Amino acid sequence: IYIYIYTHTHTHTHTHTHTHTHTHIHTYIHTYIHTYIHTYIHTYIHTYIHTYIHTYIHTYIHTYIHTYIHTYIHTYIHTYIHTYIHTYIHTYIHTYIHTYIHTYIHTYIHTYIHTYIHTYIHTYIHR
Repeated sequence: IYIYIYTHTHTHTHTHTHTHTHTHIHTYIHTYIHTYIHTYIHTYIHTYIHTYIHTYIHTYIHTYIHTYIHTYIHTYIHTYIHTYIHTYIHTYIHTYIHTYIHTYIHTYIHTYIHTYIHTYIHTYIHR
């Protein structure tokens, strides 16, 4: 790219030469800045942002999610499930089974044995 300075010495006036030169410099600057902005900045920003987003953000999100899932969620789930199962379920099952055995089975066995013994003794022994 070159700067075209228009300098005719014939019949053109100094004002005309200055205006013409100014126009070419203006065009050059406009073209250069446009090309620079469009090519370099656009490409740089596009490449940088794309690379940044794709590499850093992706890695960060991957690492964060992995760390979060592996550490917090794993720990939370492990702790919660362990605590829940060990405490609540254990207590519930213990209480339920104890209550069931003590109430239902105990009552059933008591009633059955009592009835059986009472009936058997009454029927066979007291004859």
